[in-house]
Amino acid sequence: MKTLHNLLKETRQEKQLKFKDIAAATSIDQALLSKYENGNRLPTEAHLSLLAEAYGLEIKELRILWVAEKVVNVIQYEYQEDIPEIMMAAESRVEYLTGKRALEVPPVLGELAERLAEIDQLKAAWQRKKPLDPAQLRRMRAYFHIEYTFESNRIEGNTLTLQETSLVVNEGLTIGSKSMREHLEAINHAEAADFIAELATRREDMSKRTLLELHALILKSIDRENAGRWRTVPVRISGSQHEPPQPYLLDKLMEDYFFHYQKQRGSMHPVILAAEMHERLVSIHPFIDGNGRTSRLVMNLILLRNGYTIANLKGDNASRLAYYRALEKVQVDNEPEAFYLIVADAAQASLKAHLALV
Repeated sequence: MKTLHNLLKETRQEKQLKFKDIAAATSIDQALLSKYENGNRLPTEAHLSLLAEAYGLEIKELRILWVAEKVVNVIQYEYQEDIPEIMMAAESRVEYLTGKRALEVPPVLGELAERLAEIDQLKAAWQRKKPLDPAQLRRMRAYFHIEYTFESNRIEGNTLTLQETSLVVNEGLTIGSKSMREHLEAINHAEAADFIAELATRREDMSKRTLLELHALILKSIDRENAGRWRTVPVRISGSQHEPPQPYLLDKLMEDYFFHYQKQRGSMHPVILAAEMHERLVSIHPFIDGNGRTSRLVMNLILLRNGYTIANLKGDNASRLAYYRALEKVQVDNEPEAFYLIVADAAQASLKAHLALV
C-alpha cells in the first residue's frame, strides 16, 4: 500500500539523494526528514509543499496521501468500532462538497412546490407593475436595502438597530455606543447591496470576479489583507458540527461551485438556485470572514437577475436559530428542503412587501 513516508523514502533513494541534499533544498532539519520517511511524524502543510519540490513529486499526490494519513491517525485507535460509519459519513460529505450531488436536480414536491408556484404568481404581478416611476423605485430600493443591511448584519451579531443603521448609512452619523467595525459593516453592506442591484440591471452574471468584488466590499476597511481573497488557514464555525474544508481544497471546490451554477441555472428554479448557491458558499466557507453576508448577497444577485426582489432573511433570535439549524441540516445530513423553504418564505414575503408599496 502506498503511503506518504514510503513514497518519500523510495523517491529519495531512486534519485540517489541524501538527507543533507533535501535539507539544503528545503531548510528542513535532517532529523525531521528522517522521521517523515520513517512514518514517525507527519509533515506540516507548509513542509509538504517544500518536500514536493525537493523530491520532484506532484503536490496533489502528496496531499492525497497526507490527508489520508491524517484521517487514519484520527480514527485508527479511538474510533475503530465506528470506522465503517465514519467513512460512510465522510464519503457523503466529500461527495456533497465537491458538487457531484449537484449534477442531479432533485424534484421539487409538496409544500415547496406550492410555495414556488405562489412566488411565481407574485413575481408575475410585480413584473406587471413595471416600469415604475424612477423616483418611486429609488425610494423603494433605499427602504428595502437598509432593512436588508440591518437584518443581514444582525444575523452575524451586529448590534446596530434599524434606525441606527439608517442614520449611519444615509446620514453618515456616528452612534457613540457602537464600535467602528459595526459602522463599517453597515456602510459596506449597503454599498454591496447597491452593487448587486447595479449588476442585475446590467444583466451581469455571477462569476468568480463578481464574488470576490462582493467580498472585498464587505471587508473594506475592516480587513484589507483578506478582503476579496480565499482564506489560507483552516477555520471552524462556532456552534456547528460542520467543519469547512481545508484551504488547499478551496481552488477546486470553488471551481466546482461555479460549474454547478452554470450547469443548473438553466434548469433549476431561480429561488432554489439562489438558496443552493447561498448554502454551498457558506458550507465551503472560502473566506476568513464575511462568508454569511457574501452568501446572502450572492443569493440576492441571482434573485434580482431573474426578476425577483431582495429576499431578506431575518436576524432576530428565533429566525437566526432556524436559519442556522436549516443550514446545518444540509451540511451534516444533506437535507436541503428546510433551507429551501426559509429562502422561499423570504422571497415570497419580499414580493408581497414590494407589491404593497406600488
